[in-house]
Amino acid sequence: MADFTPYDLYQWCRIPYEQLETHPARKVRFRLCRDSEEMGRIMARELVDEIRLHNSRGEATRAIIPCGPACWYQPFTSLINRERVSLKNSVVFHMDECLDWQGRELPRAHPYSFRGFMENHFYDPVDSTLAVPESNRVWLNAGNVEEVRQKIWAGPVDITYGGWGQDGHVAYNQTRRHPFSRITLDDLRNSTVRIQDNNLDTVLALAQRTFGSAYQFVPPMSVTLGIKECLSAKKVRLFSDTGAWKQTALRVALFGPLTTEYPITLLQEHADALITATIATASHPVSEHPEWDLGLSAPDRTA
Repeated sequence: MADFTPYDLYQWCRIPYEQLETHPARKVRFRLCRDSEEMGRIMARELVDEIRLHNSRGEATRAIIPCGPACWYQPFTSLINRERVSLKNSVVFHMDECLDWQGRELPRAHPYSFRGFMENHFYDPVDSTLAVPESNRVWLNAGNVEEVRQKIWAGPVDITYGGWGQDGHVAYNQTRRHPFSRITLDDLRNSTVRIQDNNLDTVLALAQRTFGSAYQFVPPMSVTLGIKECLSAKKVRLFSDTGAWKQTALRVALFGPLTTEYPITLLQEHADALITATIATASHPVSEHPEWDLGLSAPDRTA
């Protein structure tokens, strides 16, 4: 159960999106951008600059990279090719992967095969003389959980790129909804690489987004890096251009308390975290309808 009231949520959601970047109650740095095109340019430019900086120092760039948002792959690969930025010394840790009901990898052509998508859009367009070596592409599957865990903790992670889900999940660190197995904030902070069933709300959200609400087609399991790995990076940069699916989780991330109900709130503890969202994602229907009376009263904080 969330550590706030519906009244609290209403107050956060009714803040106009134009005020989010500078709001005095904001708990995580926030950046607003116009649309997917602008977000894609920002994501591409900043990661290329990060890699170029490490290259200039003769250092590896160790990065946790998501499958999505889709807007940044073409700008990123174009910059790499045009500016001749070598990825030969980059190590890419893929943050999660979908699995079928038996925990098996999906066919690469499946819409939720993250590996298939990344091979097509993140790796293949890069000039082979600049590309990330195959040995430095760290994929997740049901059989290599311990191997991936060891590789990540073998050295520091420089940057985590990612998004968030409808419940504020980072990678596939969903709100744990099992009725007999509750977790604490410390459990969430220390969560690590694992295989899991996906929550029903995650399945429904993905079904609505991709399959016309045909939840039967959504992979029911996943393998994911834990919050511990994702937030171990020196920099954490989360992005979303998805719109309504992400709007409420964003408000909780920016203004809410630390809570296992919204794992993204743990960004509040990170020394260098930044959330970026498009106007469509930063907006909220509550803020656009001041005439709505939801019948909510302020909680008695003195009880």
